[in-house]
Parts: sequence; structure tokens; C-alpha cells
Amino acid sequence: MNQVITSDTFRRDVYTVTRLNTEARAVLEATFPAIWIEGELSNFAHPRSGHMYFSLKDEQAQVRCAMFRQNNRQLDFKPQDGSQVLARGRVGLYRDRGDFQLVIEYMELAGDGALRRAFEALKQRLSAEGLFADERKQALPSLPSRVGVVTSATGAALRDVLNVLARRFPGLPVVIYPTLVQGEAASRAIATAIETADQRGECDVLLLVRGGGSLEDLWAFNEETTARAIAQCTIPIVAGVGHETDFTIADLVADHRAPTPSAAAELISPDQYELHERLDALDARLLSWIRGRLRTGNRDLELTAKRLQHPRVGLARMREQSSQLEKRLARARRARFTELRTRLTRSMTRLQAFHPARDLAAKRERLAQLNRRLARVTPAYLSARQRRLDELNRAFRAISPERTLERGYAIVTRRDTGDIVKDAKQVAPGEKVQARLAQGTLVAVVETSE
Repeated sequence: MNQVITSDTFRRDVYTVTRLNTEARAVLEATFPAIWIEGELSNFAHPRSGHMYFSLKDEQAQVRCAMFRQNNRQLDFKPQDGSQVLARGRVGLYRDRGDFQLVIEYMELAGDGALRRAFEALKQRLSAEGLFADERKQALPSLPSRVGVVTSATGAALRDVLNVLARRFPGLPVVIYPTLVQGEAASRAIATAIETADQRGECDVLLLVRGGGSLEDLWAFNEETTARAIAQCTIPIVAGVGHETDFTIADLVADHRAPTPSAAAELISPDQYELHERLDALDARLLSWIRGRLRTGNRDLELTAKRLQHPRVGLARMREQSSQLEKRLARARRARFTELRTRLTRSMTRLQAFHPARDLAAKRERLAQLNRRLARVTPAYLSARQRRLDELNRAFRAISPERTLERGYAIVTRRDTGDIVKDAKQVAPGEKVQARLAQGTLVAVVETSE
């Protein structure tokens, strides 16, 4: 059967490259909203324009990415090849080259990097609240009567703590508050164990310990729940989490930080051998002090026995002292009376010297002189003021508008508004004006103005 060729056969929808790329980009952007993607940075470039260009890859594929300057200014880390990152962006297509790409709007480190960023953010917030301040930290007891240990009941950290306590001070009682130390539920479990120990109040100090591990393994000790439970506990807490290089939020909030669980046990437990040596030294000092006190007491007793006299001797001495005191009192009374009388005489003499009667005549004479001067000066002053007033009155009359009117001038105002007319243009023909003369007022109608 032969194919029939018509004109429709040649009507083809031919795409340009630009149209193809434009419509493909529209389909991609409409199909994929903003997505999160995780991968490893490679081919990282940061030219002078400020934009960043790189690829994100995993074991089997990679995708080209661009992060423009206004977005990458917000980064809190320095991107480099090999960094594992978590990014949010939009799927698109670079029309000019037809390259499939992601336009990244936000990016952060993934894995341990994200945990460290969360660690730093919580650290700064709790520090601003004062949870790390030395003022709120409690002192450790020098000799605790009972020690509480918050840790895993099956962990190596508990064995290390018990071994150290058994070696240093075997008689020290230990209360174990078992808890999870790893996993999502560990933070709440640790906080509950601390709150239980605080409510019971049966220990003088608490050890919060755990063996070493990765940042993710120790993350329960970086949770805010754990930190606030430590801060609110009324029992001093020593944190011994991980190894010497491991630092957690719990270490910063705790009253004291130990580099390891064993070091925490050593910090709060006395050394039995040092205590024995101290007790021996104190025993020797006490015995020496008792012997010295006995020697001093015997000497005091001998001296007292030698000074011991019959009561009559003491009474006679006291009578003699009483008689001497009475004589001294009489002399003191007389001397005081004489002194007061002398001071009174001097005061009376000074008072007479300043009596008002002596100065009254001089004041009266001074008042009479001032009255005479006032009588002389007042008429002349008034006459001068009157002359000055007359001069000012003449000057005022000379410049008064009424004098100007008396010379034949007039003040013209508009009849309707009362405004003074200074220019002929201010009034129109037929408008009424008012002319004030020296005697009376004229009302006129303007015929023309020139």
C-alpha cells in the first residue's frame, strides 16, 4: 500500500537549542522543589566573583553545583575538597551550556561536622546563661562519707572507678545510679539518674563517668538535658567522660572536670596511706601539746602556791588602795571645779566685750549720716530723670506718625481688609479705600491707578 504524502507530513515542531534548554529547565524546576542532598565536595573553585563552583559526589555519581555569593557569605566553615557536607538547593539546568546542576542555597558540614556545630552553638548559649561560671560551682568535700557513681552498670568506667576507690580508700561507701550512656535515650536517662541521686541526698559527691569513644558515642554528654540536670543538682558533681582529649558540655557545667573516670575517682577519694601518715603526725603533735600543757600547768601551780597569801593581807592592801583613790578623787573634783570657774569668768569677760550697747551709738550715727546723704542726693537724681524723660518724649513726638499726618500726609488702607496700601497695584478701579488724616478719615472709591 503506497503512503500518501500530504502537506501535514512536513509540518514539524522543530526546537531550537535555546528552547529545548529553557523548557527542560522549567520541567526540572517544577518537578523538583528545594531538596536536601549529602555528598563529598570535589573540584571546588572560589573565583574573584565571590561565587562558589564545585561537585558533590558519592561512590557512584556526581553532580555539578553552584553557590552564589549572597548565599555563601553565611557559611560558618571553609569548604574544601574532601569535606562531607549536607546542602539544600534547587535542581536546575544552566541554559547557555545545557549543564544539569544544583543551585545551593545553604550548606553545612555533615556527620561529625554537624555535631561539632551543634556542640559550639549549645556551648555559647549555655555560657551566656552563666552555666559555666566559676561562681556557681560547688567545692568538693575533703573527706566524703558516701560517693555516688552515675554511669553504665556494665561499663569499663565503673570497674575503673571501683578499683581506684578500693585501692585508695576501701572503707568509702559507693552508691551506683545505673544509666544508659550512649544512644538517643541516654541523655534523658542520665538526667533522671542525677535527679534521683539529688532527691535521695544520700551522697556527698557524684561521679558522672564514661569511657572513651567518638564524638557521636559521647553525644549524650553534650545534650542540653544532661547539662541542665547537672546545673540544677545540689550535690557537687565531678565529670570524667572519655579520655584526656575529650571535652563535653557536661565537663564544662560540672563542678569539677577530670580527664578520665579513674582520675575522677582519685580526685574525690583520700589516699589511705597519706591519711595514716597524717594521723600519726597529728598523734605525735597532740602528745607533745599535752606534755607541754602539763609542764606549763605545773609551773603555774607552783607560782600560784608561792603567791598565795592570807585574806587579811589582801584586805589591808585593798583598804590602802581605796583610801588613795578617795584622795585622788577629791583632788580631781577640786581641780575640775577650779577649771570650770576659770572658764566661766573668761566667758563672761568676752561676753561683756561684745555687748550690743557698745556698738549701738555708732550704728545710730551711721544711720543719721546716710539719711542726710539721701536727702541731698534724691532731688538731684529726680531732676536728672525728669530731664531725660522730657528729652525722650520730644524725640518720640518727632518720629510719631501723627506728626507726619499733621504735615498733610495720609495713611491709605483697603476698606475690606484694612491692609495699608503701599503700591497702586494693590487696589483696582472701583474698590473702596480709607484715608486717615491728622483730623478724621476719608472714604474714597478708586477711579484709576497710575
